[in-house]
Amino acid sequence: MRLFLDTANIDEIREINRWGVLSGVTTNPSLLAREHGDVEKAWLLILEEVDGDVSLETTEPEAEAMYEQGLKLAAMGPNAVVKVPMTTAGLTAGRRLADQGIRINVTLVFSPAQAILAAEIGAYIVSPFIGRIDDAAADGMHALRQICEIYDVQGYETEVLAASLRHPMHVVEAALCGADIVTMPYDVFIKLVRHPLTDTGNERFLADWEALQGELRGGGNDPARKEGA
Repeated sequence: MRLFLDTANIDEIREINRWGVLSGVTTNPSLLAREHGDVEKAWLLILEEVDGDVSLETTEPEAEAMYEQGLKLAAMGPNAVVKVPMTTAGLTAGRRLADQGIRINVTLVFSPAQAILAAEIGAYIVSPFIGRIDDAAADGMHALRQICEIYDVQGYETEVLAASLRHPMHVVEAALCGADIVTMPYDVFIKLVRHPLTDTGNERFLADWEALQGELRGGGNDPARKEGA
């Protein structure tokens, strides 16, 4: 399973990328709006920073304009993936883009039925929004599990990207469901590293090491000093 960061903040991307575990980035208009900058410049910085897939979302509501925008987004870099919404316009534009060999990510998916449509147009990625399904008093993980099972049974090549993840257990559960990719905000990525037993264990090891170094500096373990004392 590949780990993506859901952000448009280049500092967050650079930090997680240094860990050596980042496989890609997803962006959307809301994330870009938080950065209050030049959108195209932000996209180019992210595409340059990340070796893996970077999803760039279309904003045109009509199929023809969405298709034209998708062509421009795809041309921004070899790792660019064009995001289209799960709408009739998104399906139409997405199919045209996919037929031209452009990788598309069908976003705002909330049901297995919608995921089937995404696979049928040749999407590279489908993005079910797990947390938002939970918000609607439904079971997001159940929907993800169904999507993964359907794709396996039908032999669809579309990769399943679990999106709208709110906490580390969402990541773990998505892995158990068989998701190909998970994307998460910066704070969730940070929490994946942390565990109280790791923190206390590391503190104990460092304290023991410092104590040992103090003994060595003081000659406490030097047999010659002990014999001459």
